[in-house]
Amino acid sequence: MSDATLNTVTDNPDDFAVQISDQIESFIVSVREVAKGDEPDSAVPFLLLEVSQLLLAGGRLGAHEDIVPDERYEPDLGPEQDVDDLRERLALLLDPIDVYSEVFDPYEPRKAPVAARISDDLADVVADLSHGLAHYRAGRTTEALWWWQFSYFSNWGSTASATLRALQSLVAHVRLNQPLEDLDGLDTDEDLAEEALAEEAGRVMAEEIAGPLGLHTVKPVR
Repeated sequence: MSDATLNTVTDNPDDFAVQISDQIESFIVSVREVAKGDEPDSAVPFLLLEVSQLLLAGGRLGAHEDIVPDERYEPDLGPEQDVDDLRERLALLLDPIDVYSEVFDPYEPRKAPVAARISDDLADVVADLSHGLAHYRAGRTTEALWWWQFSYFSNWGSTASATLRALQSLVAHVRLNQPLEDLDGLDTDEDLAEEALAEEAGRVMAEEIAGPLGLHTVKPVR
């Protein structure tokens, strides 16, 4: 990493904290607005944009030197913020494309893909970020930055990255008019006939969800 890169995240720690907190708060507010379902036509593209912007903040936290909290033990924040309603609203909004296939650790050899949910991922990320935001609003800036950095490495960074990959793949499938596979039988072997049926179902699914989610296919240029 160049000295210039390090300087951008260490020279002005107060500015850095404000910028990170603004990005995080903007993400939380935006996801909650999407979950209300008032504009379902733009849900997927908007989430793609918001998760991408959040991961910029995550990258800056990841590039920062280790942040050490002021206190040895984390202060009690009281009850954690409930994100179950957010999770349920997102699941309803994103059905039937909520489930996707994810490899948990790309550096762990021969690891089978697992089923994940965009709604679960986004709710978990919001919970992690809100925990740090509570510290920030209480004036414990270093504690907030430490938590955001630690949880970026331990949970929300990989979760948001997986979500971004799923959202980008979804947009690409629809825009390029490529079939979406049915993930209900993620761990089962299908014969050729079943694969053909699944491909046709995926094509129909892609066409059906394109309009309501604000997506449009791209016709190939010949």
